[in-house]
Amino acid sequence: MKRSIDHYLGVKIVANTKVAGQAGRDARRRHVIPSPAFSGVTGKRVRLCALLLIMMSWLPVARAIDVIIPSPPQLAAKGYLLIDAHSHKVIADHNSGQRLPPASLSKIMTSYIVAGEIKRGSVSLDEEVDVSVKAWRMEGSRMFIREGTRVQVEDLLRGVVVQSGNDASVALAEHIAGSEEGFVDVMNQMARRLGMSDTHFMNVTGLPDEDHFTTARDLATLTMALIRDYPEHYALYSEKYFTYNAVRQMNRNALLWRDKTVDGVKTGHTEAAGYCLVSSAERDGMRLIAVVMGASSQEARAAESQKLITYGFRYFKTHRLYEAEETLKRVRVWLGADESLALGLQAPVIITIPRGTRDSLNAEIKTDSVLKAPFEKGAELGHLSVKLDAELVYEAQLVALASVGEAGFFSRMWDTLALFFLQLFGGDPLVA
Repeated sequence: MKRSIDHYLGVKIVANTKVAGQAGRDARRRHVIPSPAFSGVTGKRVRLCALLLIMMSWLPVARAIDVIIPSPPQLAAKGYLLIDAHSHKVIADHNSGQRLPPASLSKIMTSYIVAGEIKRGSVSLDEEVDVSVKAWRMEGSRMFIREGTRVQVEDLLRGVVVQSGNDASVALAEHIAGSEEGFVDVMNQMARRLGMSDTHFMNVTGLPDEDHFTTARDLATLTMALIRDYPEHYALYSEKYFTYNAVRQMNRNALLWRDKTVDGVKTGHTEAAGYCLVSSAERDGMRLIAVVMGASSQEARAAESQKLITYGFRYFKTHRLYEAEETLKRVRVWLGADESLALGLQAPVIITIPRGTRDSLNAEIKTDSVLKAPFEKGAELGHLSVKLDAELVYEAQLVALASVGEAGFFSRMWDTLALFFLQLFGGDPLVA
């Protein structure tokens, strides 16, 4: 069943610049009450009706005033970011573009690349990896693999994700790219592909190097890609324990125990980086990603991250307004083999706004005054804008959802004459 744009938003809609015949419906959407028939109603009744009308006309304003959103929490960290994973709405931000050492947060990229190799079929989870002397001797956090042994890729991935093993990271890098240096080159290429413009890797582990850096913003970009592209692999990030070689280690992400909606992502710590945490949580279809870099302790990074997540879920809500290729408007097509054409969007529309403000959304569709065939599917024929009161929160091009070929000679002649007289007498050439 086709549904109109106002079915999704439930707000005031202006279809295009010509809105003849829509005045009554638009008035109701604005909560403007038409004048009642006052015949036979006098005195106090008239004054009471007028008072009620005035009060009702104030209702939209009252709702907007009642929504009070506090400022985001100020965290004790060098840089942080809170973002909605679906709408990409930034909810809180402090120095998110500052280049900082990421420590073991680098391993998010390490595992992202391995997950990609598995998806492409070039590596399998049960494939065995030879452990080199270099991997065995790695300093810092370890999985405790032994030189000369063979370890399955699946175990090594858990060693990277759950135990933050430097040895597991190097073993995987050598197995996939032949050397850690070769794998690092792939990491940097992938960073550029994902748009991580302020990131540069020097190793697969996050061990200190002055040329090894990233930003909270880039880490959020990487995390969103990880969850979107490899959801099955991302499930590893919610595992609390992993045992290998008789050593049971716990995931260092304390939020996995404190908040049941948190399902990742990764901790990091070096003296240069401080205590870092990328966390993600999902509630009622809304997924938030919090990045905290440069906190003072393990407890601080967990507590500060929880502040961000709690703030985001409490005061904001994500709405899915329209689906990709959903018919939002059907317009008249002239000179075409078909007389009408459905317009929609190439991608779903997802927005994050303060809770309680949905009724203040306004959507507007604009199209050219006359649409003449032929059109290819995907041709840009209009524009959608969504505003929260006066603030623009989303805009996109409306596209043809199907191709329309050119009509035959006589049909084109007829349409040309019909369009001429329609415009001459003030008709609407967009009405399908």
